[in-house]
Amino acid sequence: MVLDISELSKLSGISSSALRFYEDKGLITSVGRKGLRRLFERSVTERLALIFLGRAAGFSLDEIKSMFAADGSTQIDRTMLKAKANALDATIHQLSAMRDGLRHAAACSAPSHLECPTFRRLVRAAAVGVIDAPKKQNPRPKRAL
Repeated sequence: MVLDISELSKLSGISSSALRFYEDKGLITSVGRKGLRRLFERSVTERLALIFLGRAAGFSLDEIKSMFAADGSTQIDRTMLKAKANALDATIHQLSAMRDGLRHAAACSAPSHLECPTFRRLVRAAAVGVIDAPKKQNPRPKRAL
């Protein structure tokens, strides 16, 4: 079954301009046109789901593109997946430590947060770059794939 770009947009929950951008980046491929509208095989929804999964895991679009072969099949580098999982583990560890420190500071009986040794350790960790501010991600609509 073939979908025009507006139908794919409604089905996937992603704007037509984003779909055109993904096509320009080589992440998806149209199969033709009907007038000025690009046409896509319905199977492109599975590829979009893989793209969304990759983005949610923190992969760049170029990294995601490298996961697709020219024939449309997937060729996911397991070493790259392991490296991303390790990076996520490090982020989880960092965020867990931050959460625990903030919970302690919220309940700490010290007269001032700066008198709390646990809070002071958090401040020192931030000063030396052990704790980074989270990267802001663009909000994305919920997908209906």
